[in-house]
Amino acid sequence: MSLTDVIAVVGATGTGKSALADALAQALGGEVVSADSMQVYRGMDIGTAKVPYAERLVPYHCIDLVEPSVAYTAALYQRAARAAIEGIRSRGAVVVVCGGTGLYVRAALDDFVFDEGREKGYTVIPALAGMSGQPSINRNSDAQAQDDGQIQDDAQIQDDAQIQDDGQTTTPKNHRSIRTQLTAQAFMMGAEAFHALLAERDPASAALIHHNNTRRVVRAFELLEEGTSYAAQHAGFSEYKAYYSTRYLGIEVKSDVLYRVINKRVDGLMAAGLLDEVRALVAAGYANAPGFSQAIGYKELLVVLQATEAPSDEHAVLQPDEKSTDEQLAMAVERIKQATRRYAKRQRTWFKRDTRINWIDATDLHEACLAGDLTTHAFTDELLLRARDLLE
Repeated sequence: MSLTDVIAVVGATGTGKSALADALAQALGGEVVSADSMQVYRGMDIGTAKVPYAERLVPYHCIDLVEPSVAYTAALYQRAARAAIEGIRSRGAVVVVCGGTGLYVRAALDDFVFDEGREKGYTVIPALAGMSGQPSINRNSDAQAQDDGQIQDDAQIQDDAQIQDDGQTTTPKNHRSIRTQLTAQAFMMGAEAFHALLAERDPASAALIHHNNTRRVVRAFELLEEGTSYAAQHAGFSEYKAYYSTRYLGIEVKSDVLYRVINKRVDGLMAAGLLDEVRALVAAGYANAPGFSQAIGYKELLVVLQATEAPSDEHAVLQPDEKSTDEQLAMAVERIKQATRRYAKRQRTWFKRDTRINWIDATDLHEACLAGDLTTHAFTDELLLRARDLLE
């Protein structure tokens, strides 16, 4: 294997990706680049299963990039990840990309130019705009706008903003002005008529977008203004074309075993202090932050804290249909387990589409760990041996 190669370790949550990536990087003289959409947030450590600092055998990158208040996106991650990869390569080290966020893995390693507008917020205000022929765009408009707070597809959507080194955001007014007018025109014309207008100008893109998906129709018109099209962007995402020469390793675990691993893992996160971590983030003012409020484990426990730790009458008596704090917490933990299992299923579906991945079946190793017949250290050693066999 050449030093110019990148190794990617992928798979569903709980399969052992982090342990393998850490061990591989140590064995090969490399560094790890995280490809996890939640590990970019500072303070969200236990619930996102970050490898603790004391246990990291090699340098890690793309972890703790921003505060939970920042609506981070795959386009922003792409810049950070590629900067990290180039830095590692310049030091003559092996790059090991590790993560279960499929979009982030592709953002880092595939030759894919992001439609960054797809990652950004749209505005909806009842303003006047052109009504026929083609969207009427006034590039000198200073109309003000508000975020609509929606999310779309695999990546979080944020305002039309660029993250600066200090974590602050700036919003180009020209893009906002165009988007405001387009969205206002859609509001005035109605979804079907606005979609029909797109079909006249760009039938290929219109065919890919449902007529009620006004947000995407707006973006399709924006792309036409930028000299490209939604259809072209969509085709680029469907192709698997490498930006870096990459060796892909995936860890596979049979569903019934993986679900048992996930249940045990969630219990471990709770024992490690996840509830206290959630409580601290709420106290720091992040209860409604984009990163925090959408993350599995955090959003479920937030509900419990809001219900049980809000000021109340100390003499109040529980009603027959009300749950005690312990009961609510137990129900929240079960919801976390269920949500994590569902997420793992989506991850498996995503990665199975990529034929470049060489799969390691680790079902037997996880079964042995669950039975108490294999230590964590021995699990990692055996996983590393299987990985190295595939890399040779």
